Amino acid sequence: MDLGYWLPLFFAGAMGLALLIYVVLDGYDLGIGMLLPFASDQEKDVMVAAIGPFWDANETWIVLGVGILLIAFPQAHGIVLTSLYLPVTIMLMGLILRGVSFDFRVKAGDQHKAMWNRLFAIGSLVASVCQGWMLGAYVTGLTGDTTSTLFAVLIGLALPALYIMLGAAWLLIKTEGELFRKAAHWGRLAVWPMGGFLLLVSIATPLVSETIAAKWFTLPNAIGLMPIPIATGLAYAGLIWIFNSRQILDNGYGWLAFLALIVICVLASIGLAYSLFPDVVLGQLSIWDAASATESLLFTFWGAVIALPMILGYTFYIYRVFRGKATHLSYE
Repeated sequence: MDLGYWLPLFFAGAMGLALLIYVVLDGYDLGIGMLLPFASDQEKDVMVAAIGPFWDANETWIVLGVGILLIAFPQAHGIVLTSLYLPVTIMLMGLILRGVSFDFRVKAGDQHKAMWNRLFAIGSLVASVCQGWMLGAYVTGLTGDTTSTLFAVLIGLALPALYIMLGAAWLLIKTEGELFRKAAHWGRLAVWPMGGFLLLVSIATPLVSETIAAKWFTLPNAIGLMPIPIATGLAYAGLIWIFNSRQILDNGYGWLAFLALIVICVLASIGLAYSLFPDVVLGQLSIWDAASATESLLFTFWGAVIALPMILGYTFYIYRVFRGKATHLSYE
């Protein structure tokens, strides 16, 4: 077995999986943060409680993804973080603001609670926009030209729309009563902007990258790839149907909306992976060119084989323990 070939593939897959899980899991709690201003004071407490047991663990996945980039692909890590220094810094500031606000909104007293709620929402929005900006810049090969910047702006708007949808769908799982009805309303409003951005991104991506366009629109590739946009369109249509069906929502099947969004995220990730492969930085470095020495990767591989199942197991465990409807968050 050629370890020099297979180990970089393993770590590229592990990194992609970690970032996909992060988008889904931390995406919904960032989305709930952005929805916070539209709820009543009592509903805000329940919304925070709906993410309270999970949100720290959700952020583990981005740490894992960036950690793999650093250890397995150090050359790419240097290029990516140097090019994205500003949005990474602002994103981290937003995530820190969320963490501080999460605790202080309860501990600082009622007179300051509204301020910390607003800061929690601002931190969520800032982190979401920055993540979208970074993704857009990365997809265009970190060129930094006008086209790349405009595309980054587009993804910077699209990703928060997806996160808001994930947040609304998560609230359908975790809440009931008036807040449940509000979550359904928020989802019905947000599904159209999300769909519009999804369409624009699909159109713009091959326009901003000749490499990606060649992969998607040459035969026989175009025929073989058709199931991805078709399945995405069906999942999106199902999402609209679910949010507009009183029968589905009232009978406890709101979780189907979250499942449909997971399908969309997975399909988008498969499309992105196909578009970029075999490069870890489009047009600059392949995963083999950027990889650490085979000996280093082999040593790290055994750590990943132990750590990744443990993180997955812990994630499943906490979601099982804290399943069911959320109640008022209390530190007493």
